[in-house]
Amino acid sequence: TDSWTIRIPEGVREVIGRRLNRLSQRCNETLTIASVIGREFTLAQIRPLVEEVTGERLLDILEEALAARVIEELPQSVGRYQFTHALIQETLAAELSLTRRVRLHARIAESLEEMYGADADAHAAELAHHFGQAEAVTGTLKLVHYSLVAGERALAAYAWEESQTHLERGLAAKENQPMDAETAAIVHGLAQAQAAGGDIEEIRSHVLLNLTRAFDYYAETGEIAKAIAVAEHSHSGPLSMVMTDLLSRALRLVAPNSRQESSLLSAYGLSLGINSKDLGPPKQALDRALDIARQGNHADLEKRALANSAQVDNFHLRFHEGLENALNAIAIESENPVDHLRARLHAGYILANLGRQSEAQEQATAMLAHVETIRDRWWSARAIGLNQVLAVARGDWTVASSFEDPAGRRPSDWYPRALMEFQLGNFSEGQEIFERGMEGVEGLIRDFGVVSLSVGVAAWSIPVIARITGVPDRFAEAKSAANVAISSPAVRPIVVSQARLGLALMAVELKDVSASREQYRALESLSGTMFITSSIAADRMLGLLAHTMGDLDVAMRHFEEALAFCRKAGYRPELAWTCCDYADTLRERDAEGDGAKAIALLDESLAISSELGMRPLMERVLSRREILKA
Repeated sequence: TDSWTIRIPEGVREVIGRRLNRLSQRCNETLTIASVIGREFTLAQIRPLVEEVTGERLLDILEEALAARVIEELPQSVGRYQFTHALIQETLAAELSLTRRVRLHARIAESLEEMYGADADAHAAELAHHFGQAEAVTGTLKLVHYSLVAGERALAAYAWEESQTHLERGLAAKENQPMDAETAAIVHGLAQAQAAGGDIEEIRSHVLLNLTRAFDYYAETGEIAKAIAVAEHSHSGPLSMVMTDLLSRALRLVAPNSRQESSLLSAYGLSLGINSKDLGPPKQALDRALDIARQGNHADLEKRALANSAQVDNFHLRFHEGLENALNAIAIESENPVDHLRARLHAGYILANLGRQSEAQEQATAMLAHVETIRDRWWSARAIGLNQVLAVARGDWTVASSFEDPAGRRPSDWYPRALMEFQLGNFSEGQEIFERGMEGVEGLIRDFGVVSLSVGVAAWSIPVIARITGVPDRFAEAKSAANVAISSPAVRPIVVSQARLGLALMAVELKDVSASREQYRALESLSGTMFITSSIAADRMLGLLAHTMGDLDVAMRHFEEALAFCRKAGYRPELAWTCCDYADTLRERDAEGDGAKAIALLDESLAISSELGMRPLMERVLSRREILKA
């Protein structure tokens, strides 16, 4: 409050002051009261606050302000006004002493509450603001009540930041007080608002703590339904990664074969599936959740169990089972947007990995429409990430660069843009994005022990970039990340496969025959699929490994399969790289007709890379053509 004179330039203050000085004292007094109400105010709000003035006289006062263009009437709203400029409102409010301003907020809060009557909760945000400003006079009772109501209403409207602001204000007012029902409701709501931000650090340090506090309180007081509601929120966003223990406790509170058991088992199975290589326990929980949902004809819970199963299947490389579950989930109507988004996300990634790129894009586009309705930064980032990954795989750089990263985006999502910049030869731009992303990955591992997709990205991104740039550095860092992923019991198979992709690329680059054989055996089952996040066909990787091992005929078979796969899917950058790598194998085998076929493949690679502006690959192809022609 002491900074108004600094924030409003003196010349502006003088101009506003001269305009206000031309008004009557009563008009200025009335406008000062209105300025504390806000930029907008109504005749009904201000009437009880202006003492010893009749209704007609108040209208005359406002007419005077209207004539001076200090305020204006809002169109199509009788009796509603606003200050013509926010600086006029701020200047008037700044004329009040702190004590007078606090007391005026108290009068406004009590007057508005009386005016709204039984409908006061519908104006909770407005009342929470005034009771918050008047806390020194009115105390915290009503401040907490209206902050909680306003926060919950904002939650229902997916206004996450607004909700967090209200609930944090209410929680601050309860500081140093013992846990009670109001505090439990506040921290539960606050956890939901924080989780929607999608910041994994905040989720681990604040969200889980708040959910646990609320759950513990409800469990201790016997409010089982509320305790279960707290645990059920775990299916949303990244909370599924950290809720296993709390969900296990919640399951002990519910009746067998109930709706609640199905919902909690879905979340529990998802959490187990995300945090373990063992598919047995999560699949058992998810299958049980699905059985209960179907027996009880609970379509919404059936959708949730199927969507969560699709994610677990995807993470455990069960692409066909996961796709079936995801598509079945999408077909079921439900009001819960998270279940729908989860099903579409994993359907999109699975379809992309199977080479069904156009179908994957349909899911990605549908996700963008859905996230607009819930304004959840975590799911916005997931939708954008899938769309960017697909655009990079197609070589559609314009689309890939058209998305802005939402706040709170997780560190592992930097890779599509970085990969694009390296493919285009923009090494400095790509390196800058890469370094920022790696800082986030290292921070997660250091501060929270996170062994997740971020570690897999660290393992493969370094060797992928090295192969594009021709500069094989930082391999020790990549090997360390890969070994963490492979050795951890809490890492799902999809991350292990990404780690092995990184190890495979390094084995090829270092011409390590023994390591190439090991990674070939580990990745052979993925033939016919795509590492979509790194934009590498599994068969190209297997071909490179076989070439390094000296099995050139096996390498050729894999390269042929990779060519067919990429052509059908429309993965043009990967098609161009496969043509170039295949030509290397043909050149080394040097059987009859191999030279001519290698030249044809290099010509195709050059045509694609030239069209897409892939300068590093263009230079690689041109050097190989010169060698072959010589």
